[in-house]
Amino acid sequence: MAACQTIALVVGTRPEAIKMAPLVLTLRSDARYNPVLISTAQHEAMLGQALEAFGLTPDIDLSVSVSRESLEAFLGSAMEPLGRVFAQLQPTLALVQGDTISVLAAAQAAFLRRVPVGHVEAGLRTGDTDQPFPEEATRRMVSVVAALHFAPTGHARHNLMREGIDPEKIWVTGNTGIDAMQRMRFPAAMDDRLNAIDFEESRVVLVTAHRRENHGAPLADICRAVREIAHLFPDVQVVFPVHANPVVQSAVYAALGGVERVHLLPPLDYADLVYVMRRSTLILTDSGGIQEEAPSCNAPVLILREVTERPEVVEAGAGMLVGTDPRRIVAAVTHLLGDDEAYQRMASVPNPFGDGHASERIVSIIGEAFERRKIARAS
Repeated sequence: MAACQTIALVVGTRPEAIKMAPLVLTLRSDARYNPVLISTAQHEAMLGQALEAFGLTPDIDLSVSVSRESLEAFLGSAMEPLGRVFAQLQPTLALVQGDTISVLAAAQAAFLRRVPVGHVEAGLRTGDTDQPFPEEATRRMVSVVAALHFAPTGHARHNLMREGIDPEKIWVTGNTGIDAMQRMRFPAAMDDRLNAIDFEESRVVLVTAHRRENHGAPLADICRAVREIAHLFPDVQVVFPVHANPVVQSAVYAALGGVERVHLLPPLDYADLVYVMRRSTLILTDSGGIQEEAPSCNAPVLILREVTERPEVVEAGAGMLVGTDPRRIVAAVTHLLGDDEAYQRMASVPNPFGDGHASERIVSIIGEAFERRKIARAS
């Protein structure tokens, strides 16, 4: 490779920041590349916390600010400044991760500026554009314009091939989220409220819920299940970091505020979240990232959704789809807390999403692609 290649990495939310951070650090350690970290700041405070855990700050902060409820407004507001940045930087590659509106804005802006797009965590599908909404459709649209597809698993690669993507443009790399998690090594939490919880004598159940398709009645049902679990198991402590979305905040605090042994906390720093995950007996979540990370913590994960674009965790036996019906959730928790053999079977499954070296693989693939001229800035 002749000249140092400028690579633009765009993040807008906390999960993107977490999963892109190890890739930024790996690129920075390679003299062949000039990585430029760009933030659209879709979720500014939470994104900043995530980057700080890795000692990173954005090189360019666009601070796009529109109504949280207007996805189309954010898409339009983010694309225009991203296009200007791409025109100024003239990067040889733009990297995006995942499935958010920030990802769609960056991929489309890069495409319109004739900048090749590399999609990290490509190929995840449920087959239902309503679940998750709008992420399923976002992933499909990004796949249309991407030049390089970094699939975390063989299953994701198969999804892309089934949609007609050239197999020579798809690589199975593992998931960079596992890389990020393995970098977090803290003997104690930074939040004193977590250090006050007795992880040794209690069985801790971590709960997270925030997805749009779970707003309203499904979230109310999840809260009912949490209340019943706390009632049924006196030795259980529930840790529930409540998402910053006001819709989630109002529903969760109204339903669970003051319930004994249910700890409602603000969104946790990434390091603290990993700390809790590693010490949890069970994890209940509708988060995609936590589905991937839970097997590395040897904690069975109960997925609070009807379908998942990460079926590998269920197929491997580390997770279970329970939806949002309180009866199903409580039954699954009761089964695992009462049957040690079933619990250990789920808790001992190797993580199907990677070994912590996805970022290294992606950087190596980018280098080979440049050398073989598989990617080149269009004129």
